[in-house]
Amino acid sequence: MYIGKVASLTGLSIKAIRLYEEKGLIAPPKRQGKYRVYESSHIDALHLIREARQLGISLSRLQPVMQYRRGALDWQGIRQFLLEIRGEMEAQIRQTQIRIQRLDACCEEIGHCPLTLP
Repeated sequence: MYIGKVASLTGLSIKAIRLYEEKGLIAPPKRQGKYRVYESSHIDALHLIREARQLGISLSRLQPVMQYRRGALDWQGIRQFLLEIRGEMEAQIRQTQIRIQRLDACCEEIGHCPLTLP
């Protein structure tokens, strides 16, 4: 399929698709004359990239993970990467919960302090 159809199926702009190809995030599509011809594997990779971007994963962080073996994405490597991201998010949640507890304690302490007026 041509790039316009790929853009329609993935919700990405043609410019973004070309950028991802240029950065090596997707395998170079075959050519039919002067046209790029994309396959379903490209659609899968582009869906993954789009979802990763929506999760706040930068292209520079994603790029080393988008490894191709015999023309196919290394989905096991990608799964491991996503599990690492999940672990990082869980750690951020724990850190945020600790900060919230500290704020609550501070507010509680302030509630016990008399207000002084100038």
